[in-house]
Amino acid sequence: MRCIDCETVKNHVFDETFFWVYLPTGESYTKAKRLAAEQQYDCRPFGEHGLRIKRAREQVADFLTSFLGALGGPELANTNIVTTDDNHLPPESLGRVITADVFINRFHSEWVIEALAAERYETWFQPIVYASGPRAGDAFAHEGLFRLRDTADNIIPPVHVFGVAGKSDLLFSLDLAARRKAVESAAEAKLAGKIFINFNPSSVYDPAYCLRTTASSIAESGLRAEDVVFELTETHMARDKAHLKGILAFYRNAGFGVALDDIGSGWSGLNMLHEMRPDYVKLDMDLVRDVDTDSFKQVIVRNLISIARENGIQTIAEGIETVAEADFLRGVGADFLQGYYFGHPAPVL
Repeated sequence: MRCIDCETVKNHVFDETFFWVYLPTGESYTKAKRLAAEQQYDCRPFGEHGLRIKRAREQVADFLTSFLGALGGPELANTNIVTTDDNHLPPESLGRVITADVFINRFHSEWVIEALAAERYETWFQPIVYASGPRAGDAFAHEGLFRLRDTADNIIPPVHVFGVAGKSDLLFSLDLAARRKAVESAAEAKLAGKIFINFNPSSVYDPAYCLRTTASSIAESGLRAEDVVFELTETHMARDKAHLKGILAFYRNAGFGVALDDIGSGWSGLNMLHEMRPDYVKLDMDLVRDVDTDSFKQVIVRNLISIARENGIQTIAEGIETVAEADFLRGVGADFLQGYYFGHPAPVL
């Protein structure tokens, strides 16, 4: 399995870089060859649809921008690039082939890789509280939320970080770093209760490998498997249900809990509950917002909580910002509550 942790664009760009470009069709080859002629690149054909293009380090950015303009999205996704630091293409270099779209996005997202390498990231935690009973309002768990900093020590919006990582084929590295940091931070802070750790199923290429690395971090930290809940995020992006079931089976068999995020939003609906049978479900914050005054949302929330309860699944209502929202959700039987009303995400150390 390819380890993106060890792979940066800097490994592919040299003082003089020879780009070996494999075009998918004769039409794409003609476009790229025309671009090379117009820009007066040092270009040589090879193979059936291949071009070897030589660029100095300072010319790489302009070359990639021009290349992006010459080829369409599907063409870039089916064009392969490998680079060398001289005019030879040894057989072992073929193991470093990257699609053109990923190479371009990776080049422009080098700041993500550099921040990971420099460990400019941390975990902030937000409490999840008991909704009712003698411990109402007490922390049942804490959700770990990944935060990446720029070179000026500013927090970069997580949505932007993960969006860039997704386009650059870096989700595996980012998600793995986030899981490890959440485990380490929770153990160091000695947080009471369970720890919810997010992971994107699209980033889990090999459940066994991901389980081993994460379980190793958990064991080293002193946490128990039963105190850790893996929360699947962006489940609407996971089109392969068999893959998703495989991930859940690996984590469950190792003793971890499993939660599904954003139930009631998009693809993450009743079919997800039926197919995946998680231990916890989180009601989408869009459903929670103003639920105390919106009768339509109230019907949906009541039914989701009822279905979950009948199937032995505990519910967490997230995104709560007002006492009225909290009171309504307690009244309809939500098991746990989360949101700014109970506490903002914050560092614990």
